[in-house]
Amino acid sequence: MGLRTFKGGVHPYDGKELSKSKPVKELLPQGELVFPLSQHIGAPATPIVEVGDAVLRGQKIAEAGGFVSSPIFSSVSGTVKAIEPRRVAVGDMVTSIVIESDGNMIETGFIEHEDISALSNEEIINLIKEAGVVGMGGAGFPTHVKLSPKEPEKIEYIIANCAECEPYLTSDYRRMVEEPEKLVEGMRIVLQLFPSAKGVFGIEDNKQDCIDRLTELTKNESRMSVQPLMTKYPQGGERQLIHAVTGRDINAKMLPADAGCIVDNVETLVAIYNGVRFGRPLMNRTFTVTGDAVSDPRNFSICIGTNYSELLEAASGLAHPAKKLISGGPMMGFALFDTNIPTTKTTSALLCLTEDEASKYETTACINCGRCVEACPEQLVPSKLADFAERGLKGDFEKWYGLECVECGSCSFGCPARRHLAQSIKTMKKQILADKRKK
Repeated sequence: MGLRTFKGGVHPYDGKELSKSKPVKELLPQGELVFPLSQHIGAPATPIVEVGDAVLRGQKIAEAGGFVSSPIFSSVSGTVKAIEPRRVAVGDMVTSIVIESDGNMIETGFIEHEDISALSNEEIINLIKEAGVVGMGGAGFPTHVKLSPKEPEKIEYIIANCAECEPYLTSDYRRMVEEPEKLVEGMRIVLQLFPSAKGVFGIEDNKQDCIDRLTELTKNESRMSVQPLMTKYPQGGERQLIHAVTGRDINAKMLPADAGCIVDNVETLVAIYNGVRFGRPLMNRTFTVTGDAVSDPRNFSICIGTNYSELLEAASGLAHPAKKLISGGPMMGFALFDTNIPTTKTTSALLCLTEDEASKYETTACINCGRCVEACPEQLVPSKLADFAERGLKGDFEKWYGLECVECGSCSFGCPARRHLAQSIKTMKKQILADKRKK
């Protein structure tokens, strides 16, 4: 099969060579861990522990607050120190459970299922729900909801998002290199829910070793295949991935299921396998600490709730002063003013850069060159949408399909005038969607 892709996109410096060659290192946390109750799309989880309670690793500490919600589990053994608002990566103060680790990592019991084929669909989905699995690529949509579409018989593709197109990030890559079997087994479990579907691993061609390994692992699997993808950002975007793999398109009013597809991230599929096969809830994830300011860029297997500062220290700290700190990648991550924040189910990286490229340039007038249009994977006109946003023209913004923006940042990256196109469009989208919710 040839390389597939989508129209538009950009080719930023990927920075992956900083951390991709080093094996994942397990990191045991020190001191307190913080578990925000909103680590997913939907209703916040509800605490079921109180200050002073002793907890075990793998114990549920907060239950789902509704159907579109997800439980939270302690990743360490210790004592509940506080239940109070704490700062998270996006800057919000979120009610959180604070646990002081005792350093012993004593686990609660887990129920294994050796013969997964004997489980019913309802049992599998409930196990995924009770394991607290959510989309770990950043969106945080509760996975049990995603795997419960209204018309499951119409699902034709289960797509594993193995693209990892965001620059600098290599956590999915290391997972595929070191534990590809778990990824395949996670896909097998999801395919059991949808007997008419095929499983496709979509991988950018800058990860040829992963393509080769997964191709070997699935060579005798009639319902699984590997699809090499062109290396281009945002190849891992949900809409772009679906188009590249299937040729089908979705818009802002549709779900992937409307196009007969379900898309899951690498870490999510591994979490599904751990939750169903071994009964282990989501407590750990792979996390990248990287950037040209970091002394020893690498990936860690972390306990969710670990402080970013601890992770930076585990990477031997800063080799050079960092002018820019980002939670996530440079294209869609969040700028940080402090590393005293907790990791969550959806946080994948800490990026420390010696230069703040975005602040080095002055914004100049648009020259109508059309580069933002060429870069936009949704074929929008970002320069026009940003003009509407800056003038508060919500009606015109919607008329020009502004709500279809996927907020990938490709337009800002390609703009020679250095206009903050993506930021303006994203802000206007939030305002319009807030207005719609009020109505």
